[in-house]
Amino acid sequence: MKKLFIATTCLFSFMGAQAQLKTTKLCPPVVVDILDGKVNQLYSSSTAGEIKSQLPCFTSAEDNGCGGIFYKDNDIYFYTERDYVEIREKFKGKLSLPLLGASRSGLFKLLGHPKLKDVNWDAFQMAYGTLVLYYNKAGKVNKLQFSVKSSEAMNLCE
Repeated sequence: MKKLFIATTCLFSFMGAQAQLKTTKLCPPVVVDILDGKVNQLYSSSTAGEIKSQLPCFTSAEDNGCGGIFYKDNDIYFYTERDYVEIREKFKGKLSLPLLGASRSGLFKLLGHPKLKDVNWDAFQMAYGTLVLYYNKAGKVNKLQFSVKSSEAMNLCE
């Protein structure tokens, strides 16, 4: 009887040792360097694994033709299959250049002349590749995308 009691006590003790506390994954502050084309130390050509390890608090990940790692609560999206990063107007991180909400007419002093122009967007040639700025009806930047690829080679998702 004594052996059964000791065996049962040991069994329950070992079961308790298996339980572990699980922590919530916290992301470091997100800092986007527009002139260098990177988010923290990640580039638009970074792999999904690299992005997940440096920014572990992603809200979803997809592996389809427009797949990527998405941070919907922070309004930043890494399209890993197409090698570009998209930042939308509710972005909560820090931009090295205050582009979101900036007036289209005031961008020349920050970025120079765009390489390509459209009614709703401008594409700028950067040292790392391409920066595309999208404008709302008031002519303010409401979305930006950047890639290590040239404007001719970029393949964006709709």
